[in-house]
Order: sequence, then structure tokens, then C-alpha cells
Amino acid sequence: VDRMDSIHDLGGIEGFGPVARDEPSWHDAWERRVFGMTTTANITGNIDDFRHSIERLHPTIYLGASYFGRWLAGLEVRCVERGLISSDEVDARSEAGRAARPVAVPSLGLPTVSSSTPTLVRELDRPPRFGVGDTVRVADVHPAGHTRLPRYIRGRTGTVEVVHPGFVFPDTNAHGLGEQPQHVYAVSFTAAQLWGSGDHTVRVDVFDTYLEPA
Repeated sequence: VDRMDSIHDLGGIEGFGPVARDEPSWHDAWERRVFGMTTTANITGNIDDFRHSIERLHPTIYLGASYFGRWLAGLEVRCVERGLISSDEVDARSEAGRAARPVAVPSLGLPTVSSSTPTLVRELDRPPRFGVGDTVRVADVHPAGHTRLPRYIRGRTGTVEVVHPGFVFPDTNAHGLGEQPQHVYAVSFTAAQLWGSGDHTVRVDVFDTYLEPA
């Protein structure tokens, strides 16, 4: 479970029922507190390694927790890995005790600095490799560690519809391997190609690294 090819896949996994819509922002008061703790905690890292802390949770924990329950578990994982607190100390303050202790696969690497720039957009000194209307193929790869490449588009062919500016590359940023900013493209795929049926199209933002000319 050390990759997005686990229970936490960016594209979702079938068999878990419909996606809830028009939910309230907060179901309980504790969720507000978790949001506040997570967004204000003085942790060396970035949004990508935060996302990866949730991805790395054991599947039983991930499936058994609510949205902000995963945030809370991810926060504890990040704090423990950085030596800021131990799970024993958390258990001592929790009525749930060890039964609620999060278990996570170790990260491939943790960031050693935090970005001083709130936005993830970066200026690039090179033009985009692809333009609107180009046909591209998504690499059929299975990256170790964090990735923002959904499984359901890997190996598929699509058409570039929008060329975005440069963005920090999450796959490296999550592990302290540098921002490696690159262009991102909104690529349109036919539903029939992705799932074998359907007459609609699906648009997915894909980082330059994972695209090649078709």
C-alpha cells in the first residue's frame, strides 16, 4: 500500500456505492478542529506529503474512517514520523486508546523544507511539449510512492484540450526530491476507450512526465 495503486486511487475504485453530493462542510464539531489542527500544525512538509500520509494508511483504517478521520490519522502519522509526538502520547490523551492508532506504510522520503510560496504554480523557462489538439498517450506505469496519475487513464490515448501553466510535480515534492515543475495538460478521453462503453468524454489533468506523442 505504498502507492496510489492501493485503496486510495485518485480515480476511485468500483463497488463502494454512489458518491455523496451536497454534503455539509462539517458533520460534527470535531471535524472543524481536525481541519484547524491540520492546516496550522507547524510541520515541515507540503500538501503533497500530507496527501501521501493519507494514501499510506492501512486499508482497514482508510475504509473505516470518515473523510476528516483520515485527515486526523494522517496528521498523527506525519507528527510521529517527524519525532514531534509519539503514538503513545496520543493514546494517553485519547479515550479510544490504542484501538484508534493509525498504521501506515513508511514514506519513500520526507520533505526537509517547506515551501515559502502558497501557490503551486511556477514559471517555466521552456515551452509546453504539446498543444491543443495534439493526440497523446499516457504512460502505462505504476509509480512507487505518491502520484497524481489515475490508474484508469494509464496506457490510454486522448486529446489535449487545455495547456495549463507550470505546476509543482507532486510525485517528487511529496518525498523531498524537489519541485520539478512542469506543464500540465487537460486531456480528453472517450468513455468508450476508458471503460468500453458510453458516449461522453472525460477530461483529466495530466503532468507532462506521464505523456508521450501518440
